[in-house]
Amino acid sequence: MSENLKTIKELADELGVSKQNLQYHVKFLPTKKRQKNESGIVVLNIEEQMFISGRIKKNKAKDINDETKKRQKNINDETKKRQKNNDVFAFNNHLLKEIIDLKEVNKQLLESQKQTQNLLDQQQRLALQDKKLLDEYKSEINDLKALKMPTQETEFKHLDNQYKYEVNAFKEKLENLQEQIKDQKRIEEQEKPRKWWGLWRK
Repeated sequence: MSENLKTIKELADELGVSKQNLQYHVKFLPTKKRQKNESGIVVLNIEEQMFISGRIKKNKAKDINDETKKRQKNINDETKKRQKNNDVFAFNNHLLKEIIDLKEVNKQLLESQKQTQNLLDQQQRLALQDKKLLDEYKSEINDLKALKMPTQETEFKHLDNQYKYEVNAFKEKLENLQEQIKDQKRIEEQEKPRKWWGLWRK
């Protein structure tokens, strides 16, 4: 047998493909008649070997090209996926920043509301203190008015110096209290909201 002749198995081993793969390409040989060796096994001459080898190499190149395209597509898909994930991540970061900003604004509003409430509480306490003080002034004035004041003549004739001093002190205290009451009434009148039907009377 010529050294140029090879069995399908020998050529398959040489080309690094399976026997079934090589048999598939044998079907495309231009010659339909096959040579056989002494054992009755089909053998291929040099032209047939070159033809099949060309087809297999062409298919391998196509497979490599297809694999390369597939890998490139996978890379592109992965890149798009990463870009999409990056966009989602950036959007989530933006939302997170807005949430943090809103929380800060909410915190400031709560602090402002707390300060306003404290001011209102202080104002109410001061108003109650003013009312209590005014009631005390009124009570002291009523007590002073209840005292029977002697006439000036009797005062200088019958009272000693100590009594004169106490009476004068009471008078001064009375005048001060009356002045404070007037001031307090003026303040209350200024703070009191004016009713619309009372405006035309003035």
